[in-house]
Amino acid sequence: MAAQFLIRTSYKAVRLAAANHLSRTPVRVMCTAKGIPTNEEQATGLELRALLAQKKGKDPYSIFRPKEYAGTSEDPHIVPSIGDKRLVGCLCEEDNTAIVWFWLHEGNPKRCPSCGSHYKLIHQELPH
Repeated sequence: MAAQFLIRTSYKAVRLAAANHLSRTPVRVMCTAKGIPTNEEQATGLELRALLAQKKGKDPYSIFRPKEYAGTSEDPHIVPSIGDKRLVGCLCEEDNTAIVWFWLHEGNPKRCPSCGSHYKLIHQELPH
């Protein structure tokens, strides 16, 4: 008799708890008046600096596609660097699988030994 009483009471308690749980409306986190935050509102650190620089039209971390140059001695390919030299790889032909590597020094434009494209190193400071 006592066991049946406990079973009935626990069953009623579970039903009441479920009914109370279902009757309450769940609170959603992103349902405020503002909605989901934008990237600028969530970004911090270097990501925020990069987003602010992109709004100003700058490219401090080489995120954008580089400008295309003719590769001639009058209009060489510009290679940005934070040092005075940089290792450059040239894909001489579009479908070529071999990369021609050579060192490029500041103030000394250089030609690719294979295809003859001209490269020039420009010193660039990081924004931070």
